[in-house]
Amino acid sequence: MATDRSLATLLRALHSPSSDQDASRLLGSASTILTLLSNPLNVNLLTNQILTAPAVWHNSNELGVPFRVLSAFNAASIRILQNETLTSMQGPYPTWEGLAKEEWVKAVVSGADDRSPRWRHMLALGGLLLGFESQHRRGLSVTLRRTLESAIVEAANLALDVVEPGDEVASTSIALVLSHVFDMLGRLDKSQINHNLLLPLLIRAAYFSRDGFHWGYFLGTIDADVVQDTAEKFVWSTKSSTYFQTHQMSSGPLIASLGSLSRLAAFSVEVVHDEDCLIVMVEDLSAFCRSLCVQWRQNKLSEIDIAEEMDFLSDESLKVSLPVLWQFLKASMFATMIVLRALLGRVLGDRRMLVNEAPFVAIQALHILRNLYFISSRLGHNAFSQHTFVHLTAIDILSKYPVQAEAFLRDIKPAQFGRLPLHPLDRCHDLFFLNTAEYFTIVLTRSVNEDLLLAAAAPYLGIGIDSRLLNILEAAHSIMLAVLQTPQNSELISKYLPSYVDTLFKVFPQNLSPRQFRVAIQTLIRITTPPSIISERQPLLATTLLELVYTRVSTASNLPIPPPPPEDSNNSDPTLTEQAVMALTLIDCLPFLPLDLLEEWLPLVAESVNTINDQDMSGACKQRFWGLLSGGEMDVARAAVCVAWWNTRGGRERMLFGRHGSERGPSTTGGLAATSKL
Repeated sequence: MATDRSLATLLRALHSPSSDQDASRLLGSASTILTLLSNPLNVNLLTNQILTAPAVWHNSNELGVPFRVLSAFNAASIRILQNETLTSMQGPYPTWEGLAKEEWVKAVVSGADDRSPRWRHMLALGGLLLGFESQHRRGLSVTLRRTLESAIVEAANLALDVVEPGDEVASTSIALVLSHVFDMLGRLDKSQINHNLLLPLLIRAAYFSRDGFHWGYFLGTIDADVVQDTAEKFVWSTKSSTYFQTHQMSSGPLIASLGSLSRLAAFSVEVVHDEDCLIVMVEDLSAFCRSLCVQWRQNKLSEIDIAEEMDFLSDESLKVSLPVLWQFLKASMFATMIVLRALLGRVLGDRRMLVNEAPFVAIQALHILRNLYFISSRLGHNAFSQHTFVHLTAIDILSKYPVQAEAFLRDIKPAQFGRLPLHPLDRCHDLFFLNTAEYFTIVLTRSVNEDLLLAAAAPYLGIGIDSRLLNILEAAHSIMLAVLQTPQNSELISKYLPSYVDTLFKVFPQNLSPRQFRVAIQTLIRITTPPSIISERQPLLATTLLELVYTRVSTASNLPIPPPPPEDSNNSDPTLTEQAVMALTLIDCLPFLPLDLLEEWLPLVAESVNTINDQDMSGACKQRFWGLLSGGEMDVARAAVCVAWWNTRGGRERMLFGRHGSERGPSTTGGLAATSKL
């Protein structure tokens, strides 16, 4: 009787308008009473009232209401399962007298009838499935679970048929429920959802709704609350309204389930029948990312380079408010990468799309990556596999269409050649252009390589010391090397090689890492030795380049090169001196030398190693030389020359003991330390 009186009181309260706090309290009471009812008709009635009552749905333009309803049914299901477990432990005298589990589930399902919209039915059905089956609870029989899963799919399809694009709450509620239960559905049930209707709804809900990223408009509004303090540092206070709004958005129910929602969207991309949905989807993603980038430019924070944040941002902004913002932005990027990965996989596996839509999809994917590069560049190049796959796959697809590839590169080229951009976002876009364009050198004509790619890289090659530009400088060197080693660009080598080599020695080691310098010289040696065309026209180029490095060994500094900036997380170079780097560079070049030149330079390399007085640096060079001989980097002919020099021509003594190694006095033949590989 007490339960019946509580039910009557609750039903009266549900028909009266209330505030959000009262609605939350009523739903909590309804969730509890729902588990205590012993009459299935009362369960049916209360379920129906939860889905229709004015007290619950008076503020129905927010996703918080559907989420609380979903949570209410989830909590009730868990409590029913707990009561059943408790009853089984009490033996023949149970204290709980409610409905049996399966009867209760059927009563709740029957309460979702025509008096409430179809999308609200999904809240009840989804709450049941989550409560009984999530977290490996296995609370339902196989038959009842399959019935419940089929009911969710049917309710979803009916809701998708009638939902209006402008009804944000209904759309986001459908996306919310399906994102929570999708991993629990069987493969057949997943495929029976109308993905032609679901995919556009998911994209709208995640990227354009107020409960999602809302076109990225929040970034532009933050600018008004970014002010300078007395120390002339920029502050985005945690007490500001925009911080509160950003924090609320990032912790909202839809964003909190963004990972599962993006996986659901990726599955829809893989199975959707209408290919036009995929074209519309990638256009929508491109529009969102373009809007997000524009909003970021309008924010004062975008004017601060990552290398200058310690100087221009307050401690509160660096440690509290900005981490919340960047975590929110990273979530948008990760979700987008998951969807794009599925899209590009679909393009590769669908012959019809590969023929008709491939270049368009690849170009749009690259535009998306460019507009998100102000986020992904903070994580480092190749920081996570999804981004790497999308980037390289889109490049690979577009490379098959040289005309479209050239048009794309001209579309994203730097605004002005020959000048360094002042805005950090423009420099970020230049970095993306350089990192992307180097993959297209093989499909572009010589004139395009010279007029577009080299012209874009030129301003960054000879710049002075500037910690903000180290990544871009290395990218510029990479694109220069990529252009020079492309077969159709052999005529450019003699034109640009002298000035480029001069630049290399000027900027190293201040503005060029040891790894990049070694790669650059090694690449230049490879393209100036046989069988390259330039080696026939100018056979002394490689020797001249080696002589420059060899001469630099004796004059280079023996002080350790300063480590890279802390934000350059991808740089794993060991600490070396400039002198050691020069010797290592000579060793790196040996596998590319012709046999006669190799015989000439083996003694000189040994001499350069022994010029180094620091034992640690000299030891590192010797270990690198031994690794070159024993690691399979050389072909058979070159390896034979090196072995003969090492064993019979005094190479071992020269490398280990220097030019006068044979005059060191009496020693035991072959007496090496037990730990020495030499």
